[in-house]
This record gives sequence, C-alpha cells and structure tokens, in this order.
Amino acid sequence: DGSRSLSMESAPMALPMSDPNAWATAMNNLRMAPLGIAGQPMLPDFDPALGMMTGIPPITPMMPGLGIVPPPIPPDMPVAKEIIHCKSCTLFPPNPNLPPPATRERPPGCKTVFVGGLPENGTEQIIIEVFEQCGEIIAIRKSKKNFCHIRFAEEFMVDKALYLSGYRIRLGSSTDKKDTGRLHVDFAQARDDLYEWECKQRMLAREERHRRRMEEERFRPPSPPPVVHYSDHECSVMAEKLKDDSKFSEAVQTLLTWIERGEVNRRSANNFYSMIQSANSHIRRLVNEKAAHEKGMEEAKEKFKQALAGILVQFEQIVAVYHSASKQKAWDHFTKAQRKNISVWCKQAEEIRNIHNDELMGIRREEEMEMSDEDIEDSRDSKESEDSALVSQAEALKEENDSLRWQLDAYRNEVELLKQEQGKMSRDDDATKEQQLKLLQQALQGMQQHLLKLQDEYKRKETELDKVKDEKVQLEKLLENLQEQECRVSRICVSNQENDPLEMAPTSIPVRSEREALLVGIISTFLHVHPFGASIEYICSYLQRLDTKICTSEVETLMSRLQCTFKQEMTGVGASLEKRWKFCGFDGLKMT
Repeated sequence: DGSRSLSMESAPMALPMSDPNAWATAMNNLRMAPLGIAGQPMLPDFDPALGMMTGIPPITPMMPGLGIVPPPIPPDMPVAKEIIHCKSCTLFPPNPNLPPPATRERPPGCKTVFVGGLPENGTEQIIIEVFEQCGEIIAIRKSKKNFCHIRFAEEFMVDKALYLSGYRIRLGSSTDKKDTGRLHVDFAQARDDLYEWECKQRMLAREERHRRRMEEERFRPPSPPPVVHYSDHECSVMAEKLKDDSKFSEAVQTLLTWIERGEVNRRSANNFYSMIQSANSHIRRLVNEKAAHEKGMEEAKEKFKQALAGILVQFEQIVAVYHSASKQKAWDHFTKAQRKNISVWCKQAEEIRNIHNDELMGIRREEEMEMSDEDIEDSRDSKESEDSALVSQAEALKEENDSLRWQLDAYRNEVELLKQEQGKMSRDDDATKEQQLKLLQQALQGMQQHLLKLQDEYKRKETELDKVKDEKVQLEKLLENLQEQECRVSRICVSNQENDPLEMAPTSIPVRSEREALLVGIISTFLHVHPFGASIEYICSYLQRLDTKICTSEVETLMSRLQCTFKQEMTGVGASLEKRWKFCGFDGLKMT
C-alpha cells in the first residue's frame, strides 16, 4: 500500500557483507542459528535450546547501545519488558499477558519499518531519540497522520525496532492525549530495500557460479600438450626421438600431426622421407617383439596344460580312494555318518574331475585344429605311446591312493576318539566349576544382604538418636520457659498482695509459653480482619504458611482455653452447617 511504502535515495551499496557480529546478533534475536553466506554456522557454539549464543553475554536493557533489546526468550514464555526512559519521553511496556502484536510477512532484505500510534505532538527529534538505540538511521519520513517510516542501515536493526511494538509513549510527564500514544512497529516494503537485496542476491549468485566454475576447472582432466610447429630444429629433435624405442610413440604422433597439417613441401620433403624411413625401421623390431610374446604365450600354455594334467591325475587318485573305500571289505566297518560323508565327497570329487578333464580336452582340441593333417598323422604313434604310459601311471597311482585312503581313515578314527575323551573331561570340569561359582555367588549375595541390613539398622538408630536429641533440647527450652513464667507469676502475686491483700483468689494461666502467646496474637489479628468468623481449617492453613509444624488440634485447644478472647459459633443451615471462631476480646474489655 502507498501509505506504507517508502521511496528514498538508496545509499551506495558496498559489495562485502556487513559486520558478521551484527548479523549474528540479528539472527540471535530471531531465535535462529547464525549462518554465513555459504550457509555455514558463524558461531559453532550456538545453543538453540537456550535461544542464545554461548560465549556472548546476554543482552540486557542496561547495556550501552542495546538499551532496548532484551535477551531472546522462547515464544511460549511471556516477555517481561521494562520501562525505558529517554531524554524527553518515557516508554511504558505493554501487558505481558496480552498476545504479541501482529506483524505482516517480512519482505526480503527489509531495512525499513512502519511506526504507527505516535503522539500528535511527537517530533522527528523524539522519533530519532527513541529509535536511534536500535542502530544507525539512514532516513525518516514522517506523516501528519501520526505515523512514520524509518530506514535503518542494516537488516538486524529492524528486529530491535520491532521490540518496541506495543509500548505506550508519553512525552515528558504530561498525560494529555496529544502527548501520549501506543506504538505499533511493523515491517515496511520499500523499493530501495528490495533493490539492495536483489543486488546482494545477484552478487552471491555470481560468487557461487565463480566457485563452481573454479571447482569444475580443478577437477577437469588436463588437455593434451600442443604439438609444436615444424621447423628444422624440431625436425632434427624428432628424428632422434624416432630412433629411440622408448620415445617412438610420442614422435610418431607428432609426425602424423605435421603431415596432416600440411607441413610437407618441396623444401622439407627429404626430411619427412627420412623420418618416415626411420618409422619403417621399427616394423622389424615390433615383429620380433610379437614373436617373442607369442613364444612366451605358448610356453605359458604348455605349463598350464602340464599343471592341469598333474591336477587331474591327483583327482583320479582321490576318486580311486573313494571307490576302494566303497567296496564291501572296507565299507562294512564304517558307521552310517561316515558312509554318508564318503559318498558325498566321492560325488564332489567326480564332478570337479570331470570339469577339469573337459577343460583339458578343449585345450587339446584347439591344438589339434591348429595342427595340419601331416602333423596329425605323425603324432598318432606318439599319442598311443603316451596313452599306454598314462595307463600304467594311473594304475600305480590307484594303488598309492588306496593305501593313503586307509591311512587317512585310521587317523580320522583316532582324532574322533580323542575329541570324545576331551569333551567328556571338559564337561566334568565345567560342571564342577559351575557348582563352585554358584556357591560363591550365593555366599556373596548373603554377605551383601547382611551388610544392607546392618546399614539400615545403623541409619535407623542414627535417626532415633537425632530425634532424642531434638526432644531433649525442646524439653530444656520448655523447662526454662516454665521457670520464667513461675518467676513472673510469683512477682505478680507479691505485688497484688502488697496492693490489695484482701483480694486473693487462685488464678489459672491460660497461656503457658511464649510460642502460645505469639499464636494468640496472630490468631487475634487474623480473626479481627474476618468479623464474620473463620473455620479452624482456614485459620490453620494461614498459620502453617508461617510455621509448618503447627497442627489443628494444638490451635483448637489453645482457642478453647481462651474463652474470653475467642468464641465458637454455628453458622449455616442444614448441610451447610459450619463451626466458626470469632474474636471477642473487645467484648470482654467493654464488660470489665
């Protein structure tokens, strides 16, 4: 709305951020954790549960420069504001039980506030005097309708100014209507504030883009080095590199780039021809390297094939051991569990053997496909001889496997027997240890219970001793009071006998101690301000505020003894019938 907007010349905006301490104070007044530009906490020891920053003293109305800013208080607690005395006016706080004054939504980058409810006689100097404590004031625009707009230098100063919303202002000591008013402070939407905020946001966006660009450039892989242009010097250097085996790949790439660029001409054609000839000389070297690698690969294949054949032979031996163990002469001596394990192991070994055998056969097929027909005819005789040798080796290995299998079974039986014996011994030892531990635990529990009982008895006896000591002290005090009363009574009797010896009558003492005399005085004062009487419970509740040890029976007996001072009456009808005590001491004085 036009009445609340403010257009003024904006001050030249400085690019760096404002004072970080002021920013942290403003965020603290809003009960928010203070954050920097990048969202990082400016103060790591900020405690949001307390609503204030540790390490910074709480803001009090007596601090210079912040005389009107209270410490941040949680929203569920009523704010206890104090009277603010200025040079030419006084600010009275609103009722703390009333709800906080309503405010509009805070515009972005707000530095301007609307102040309504100003007194009619209020001047611009008074407004400056009241609000300059919130911070530096840039401009004030006052209206004739008792309101104004104030623009501050920083955003956090607006939060301090909002604290004054609801205060009653009085100019001097005058109570005239024109000299008083109730302040209403609210956010105002100003074009200058919005412009500065947008400039600041654009600056932050530029900084963020620059930061991201620098981060991307830092992680970007380096570009390949540029290829130098052709010259006689570079040509001689490149010719030397082409002759070097370690630098050949780099030199060939440079040569290719020169040729594609069009560096070849009549003058440099001979040089390029010599470099191409040097590159051609490396073909023989590369072919030799390839042949060496192929030879190494063939040797590795041969080694792998031999190792695989040896593994297969061992698998055949293990399978033969399982088969011989499955025969009746050995099978009948095994238990059911042992037979089951042997059959499972035999199946697993046969499966693994078949897989490796297929792999070896595949390698052999590949070799046969590579060989020519003549090589195949020449190798048949050698294969037959190799097969016969393998058969004889397999039979010998089977016999060795049978003997090894029997030895393994014997070792397993011995190990199982040893394990069973050790298990029995360990169980017996564990049982005895558990019994001993249980007995020790029971003994410890008994000792602990006995100690607890002794401690309880000791504490109980100590309390009894304390009570006896207190009673002894009270009895001594009572004896002293009685002795003093006896002395006073004897003195009074002697004086009465001297004054009027004819009037001698036994008198009773209704008040027996100084404490009862105090009680009588307090009860008399209490009943004197209750002319219609009060119940004994009401009287005792009043006395128990002064002394919690006072009981109802003690008070009632004392009042019943003093019939000349207190009297009991029945009031009410039916169910509302109630006994009330009244003070009648003045009636006794009138009668006398």
